[in-house]
Amino acid sequence: MVRDGYLYAFPLIAAAILLGWLASPVWAVLPILLAAFFLWFFRDPERAIPQEAGAVVSPGDGKVTDVSPVVVRGEKQTRISIFLSVFNVHVNRSPIAGVVRDVLYQRGKYLNAMNQASAELNEQNIVTVEGDGQTVVFKQIAGLLARRIVFNPKVGDRLQRGQRVGLIKFGSRVDVLFDASARVNVKIGDTVEGGASVLAYLQPKRELAAAGTAAAERAR
Repeated sequence: MVRDGYLYAFPLIAAAILLGWLASPVWAVLPILLAAFFLWFFRDPERAIPQEAGAVVSPGDGKVTDVSPVVVRGEKQTRISIFLSVFNVHVNRSPIAGVVRDVLYQRGKYLNAMNQASAELNEQNIVTVEGDGQTVVFKQIAGLLARRIVFNPKVGDRLQRGQRVGLIKFGSRVDVLFDASARVNVKIGDTVEGGASVLAYLQPKRELAAAGTAAAERAR
């Protein structure tokens, strides 16, 4: 259970007790139901983290809504977008093991997270993690209902694959960007679990370098 669940639920439980005592037990039903919802929403289940070399795990629970090639600063990358509804677990996890190289918070709009424009226009937190010679960027993107993004690690911190790093409150979206050479393991419409589902497998840098050298020799 994320601590926020108790912060939301306990005042509602207290209000329910007070209303039931001063007025009628009927008036206690709504705050009790809301308290139960918050305790359920901020659940934080344990996950079995894949140990395969190069695995990029999902930062959050939800449905894959986009798998597409993109160009970032002149480099070809793959972007996977995952939509988190209010029914999903909203705890976010690190997609790979590595060091946090950059954390950039960007103010923005609160468009529906299913809208492709939300990837650039919405409030978001952009995290860069470098590990095993590869760099993965993942974005915590606020949605139509989400109004707060939480990210706990700092630049320079070392993360384990699947480690809990924060959450986005209520409906939202996470994007993951990585080198285009990676082997994608999901497709649009797939349901994934944070920390447990493998989105892709990164190719080690030494293999990329060897492939580049071989290609250059063939071009001669």
